[in-house]
Amino acid sequence: MSDLLATAASGMAAQRAALDVAARNMAAAQAAGPRGSYPRSVPDFRVSDRDGTALVTFTGTHTERGSNVDALTEMIAVMNASRAYEADASIFDVGKRVAEKTIDLERA
Repeated sequence: MSDLLATAASGMAAQRAALDVAARNMAAAQAAGPRGSYPRSVPDFRVSDRDGTALVTFTGTHTERGSNVDALTEMIAVMNASRAYEADASIFDVGKRVAEKTIDLERA
């Protein structure tokens, strides 16, 4: 059960980092102004296996060459990260409820 909770929690942390990158991109684009240019940062992730548990880790960002930040692209990135975060949160909630039921059954 702890594997499920750890995997979901790592996914939530990774998607939170992706949301932070999108927010920084938008802030930098607004600071640069309509005629300014700002290269888009893209989050990098790594999936690792720790004792049979899959974990997602945010490893930093890289600059996307030849592209400037635009609001539409960043809004899509925010929507994708938000949906993935919600999915991971739902999985975490299911794991938490299963763990609670297991504890209740052991008490009985």
